[in-house]
This record gives sequence, structure tokens and C-alpha cells, in this order.
Amino acid sequence: MIKQTEVDGVPTLVAPMSGPLRAGLVFRVGVADEPLSRAGITHLLEHLALFRHGLADHEANAATGLITTQFFTQGAESEVITYLRSVCQSLGDLPLDRLETEKSILRTERAGRGDRLVDAMGLWRYGSRGHGIAGYPELGLPRLTAEDLGSWAATWFTRDNAVLWIAGEGVPAGLSLPLPQGERRPLPPITSALPATPAYFASEDGQVMFDAVVRRSTAASLYGAVLERELFRALRQEDGNSYRAGASYHPRGDQFATLVAVADSLPEKQDAVLGGFVDVLAKLKVGRIEQSDVDSARDKALTALTDPDVDAMRLPGMAVNLLTGYPSQSTEQLRAELRAVSAQDVHAVAVEAMSTGLLLVPAGHTADWAGFVPAPTRSDTAVGGTVHPGLREDGTGIAVTAEGITMTTPSGPLTVLFAACSVMLTWPDGARRLIGHDAITVHVEPTLHTVPPQELALIDAGVDPEVVVPMPARDPEDIPAFVPRAPRPASSGTSRWSAMTVIYALIATASLVFGLVLLVKLIGQAASSVSEWRAVVVLWIAGAYCAVQFVKRYRRSG
Repeated sequence: MIKQTEVDGVPTLVAPMSGPLRAGLVFRVGVADEPLSRAGITHLLEHLALFRHGLADHEANAATGLITTQFFTQGAESEVITYLRSVCQSLGDLPLDRLETEKSILRTERAGRGDRLVDAMGLWRYGSRGHGIAGYPELGLPRLTAEDLGSWAATWFTRDNAVLWIAGEGVPAGLSLPLPQGERRPLPPITSALPATPAYFASEDGQVMFDAVVRRSTAASLYGAVLERELFRALRQEDGNSYRAGASYHPRGDQFATLVAVADSLPEKQDAVLGGFVDVLAKLKVGRIEQSDVDSARDKALTALTDPDVDAMRLPGMAVNLLTGYPSQSTEQLRAELRAVSAQDVHAVAVEAMSTGLLLVPAGHTADWAGFVPAPTRSDTAVGGTVHPGLREDGTGIAVTAEGITMTTPSGPLTVLFAACSVMLTWPDGARRLIGHDAITVHVEPTLHTVPPQELALIDAGVDPEVVVPMPARDPEDIPAFVPRAPRPASSGTSRWSAMTVIYALIATASLVFGLVLLVKLIGQAASSVSEWRAVVVLWIAGAYCAVQFVKRYRRSG
């Protein structure tokens, strides 16, 4: 049974569990709360808060998610007490001398991460705000200061914005959580970058992935399990075209949850995997759901709830519910709901999932044939002003006004309005990259774009300084260069006619002319020798060779 109490004003959930004492301190703050121009601040603060704890003989770590940050540990009572108190103290007194070092560590950590496709799905669905932030690198790291971190900690890492969970006999005697007073923070607003769904976009990754937002329910969690069984059976067991084929269900914190399904494939199997994947989605949407699959998914979920430590294992999720104001069910209530879910309930979720779906397809493929619309990759409008063509002949140009910037391309405009700019990265060499709320990006490269200085000044004046992130100087090799072909300097004589070029031209002309004269003579004779005909062939071969060499040198010299 789960009991609720409090420690130093922090709501605390306690449930018995065998083994060592476990505990987690959860704060209602995550990546989705950060502006893109400060992206990485929560993760950086988490790293700094752990530094003084050093190497531990017991398990202790932390994790920054979309809407929560959690510090967790297990071990003896004294170790758990020391760890939690140390974390709280560090949050109020961060080791700021480590600031630049930890920034470097975070950049290394990001580079070493593997599959980021789930985060990319969020970017396409939500844009460059809220839940879409996870799809970007931690762009805010270069500009974060000690003052930024202090303000962030005082706002989000407070006792009124935290929940503690403990899996063990009870609250250890002497446990304290020295956190400042604050207020419970609401969930980040839900944004959208999709004008219509179901939608699709293409990626070079080669995988097929489906992402849907559905109302949070027990039936939705079972739909995720049924979808996984169908994908595994169709794509791996029957067709053998995919190794990884599965699905998962993730509560979003509010009244909704995200369903994610994925299947990998070899390049030569992409057509088959995409077709099979969409077939499974369509099958469930029209209600062709096997009762045996629903029963198997339900039985698996019910079996997990028979674990003697089930209440303790549910503590982290219930702590998030308490932080976000979502009502938690008792284990018995959850069992009853699982037993009540029917195939019709799962079908209703399948219909809802398809209506909000976002499908990732391999590059070179589409999904409009299956009823998905292309996710927008261009803007609907462009700003006025003069379009300044780029130096490269690729059909692109840039126009800047006091309201925003547009890059014109052969496939349509890319526009970022300054009032809807999430971040502008700037480099010392003058390059600027603007990302709009809808995730549309415009990059201005001074080596490639001929935008006048007075119009570049409009960009700097129009963008809110709070979203500007100065970037370190780039390696010269990383700066794209456009080097127009310079004319060859004139020399004494003609520029195209070197001595050898002239010689080849003369030999070719003489050989071909003498060969032609000799041929006419031989044709007029009653008899001719083999050696005379051989001379004609040799003259023409020599002439042809010299003519080819003349043409090659003539072209190279231009």
C-alpha cells in the first residue's frame, strides 16, 4: 500500500519494498520548460548538483526528462540521507567554477548519444518550443551564465515544486531536504507545427516510425501492446524484413499520452517494411483486432501487477502524477480497468491514433498514398523587400524587412518572423541562423549571400536579444566558401595559344591537308602502291592525334 506524508514540506510517497532502500527526489521541470535559447540549462544544473557528491559506493544518479528532473539513489539509510541532503544543498550552492567544464561534458554526452529519432518526431509535431525542444542540440549552452543557473534553480528546484518517493520501510530518521520555498509549476503549453494530421516526413535514417497523441487511458496502453504484437508478427516473423519492430506508450503529463512505434529495415527492404507497417496501422484502424492479442496484452499487464513490490515500482510514475495534478489509481483500480478493456475500446484508440498520427518514412518514399499529408517543410508566406540572390547558382536568395527574413528557394520560401523567432545563433564571422517557432530555419552565410549591411542590421535589431546565442568562432575549414572563377591574366601574345597549342594546330592542319592531297592523287592514278596508301593513313592518324591535343589544350587554357 502506498502512503503519502511529507518531509520538510515536500510531499512524500512511501511504499514497502524488499532489498535496499530506494528513493527519488522529482522536480517538475524538464527540457520542455526551457526556451530554445536556454536549451540545456536543466541538464547542466543537474550535472553541477551532482558534482560534489563525487564517486559513490552506492547507486546514485540523476536524469533530466521532458517535464521532470529526478535525483535517485539506493543503499543504506545513511547513504540515502546523505545523498538527498547533498543534492538539495548543491542546488542552492552550485559549484560554478565547474561551469565551462560541465558544458564541455554535456556536448560530449550529446555527441555520444545514439538513436534520436523519437526526439525528432517531437520537433516535427511541436516545433521549436515545449516538447519539441528535445529534438535540438542543447543550443543554449554557450550563453548560459552563473546568474542564469541561479535564477533557474530558484524558480524550479524548490520544495513546492518537488515530490519525494521512498521504497522501503518508511521515511529514514534524520532525513532532511533543505530546499527553498517556491511554487508548483504548471506544465509547459502544448504547441503545434502540424497544420494537418495524419502527416508524414522523410528521413535518411531508413527506419519507419509512427508517433500519435491519444487520450491517456488503460485502453490506450493496451493498444500500444497490441500494435507491438502486430508489427512484430507481420514485419519480423512473417515477412522477415525487420529486426526491431515494436511500440510503446508514454504518458505526456497531462490528459494525453504519446504512442510510438518503430521498425528498422535494410535499404533493399524499405518499400516492403513501409508497406507492411502502414498495413498494420490500417488493419487496426478498421477494427481487425484479434481478441487473442488483447487478451495476451492484458494478461501481461496483469501479471506485472502481481509482483510483491508492485506498489514500490509504481512510485516514480505516481510522483509525476502528483506533480502534474493527474489522478493516480490504486493497484486494484488499475487491475479492474485492465479487465474491463474490450477489443472495441482498443479499436477506438486505433482510430484516434491514426487521426493524430505522424509517420516517418525512409528518404525517397512518400505516404500520401496511405492518406498521410506531407508535413510542411516550407513557409506559407514570404516577407517583402528586395530579394538578394546568392552567389551560388542554386536559385536561392534572401530578403530582409523589419518584420522578418525569407530565404527563397526553388521549392518555396523559408520565413522566420522576428516576433516568432525561438533562437538566433550568431558567429564572429557574421553568419546567423534563425529558427522560428514552427521549426523553419534560415541560415545567412556572409560568404554565400550578398545581403547589404543595412539589411543585416535589420535582423539584429528585430530579434529579441534574449533569444540570441553567440557561438564560438568556427574553424576556417567549416566556413562554406564560394570562389568565383577568376579570369586568367593576359600574357604577351594570346591567352589561349601557348607554343605547344600552336604546334599541335599546325601539325594537325598540315597532316590532314597533305593526307587529303595524296588521297586525291592516288584515286586519279591507274595503279598505286601499298606504301602510298599507308602514307595516307599515317598522315591522317597523326593529324587526328594533334587535333585532339589541340582541342584539349585550348579548353584547359580557358
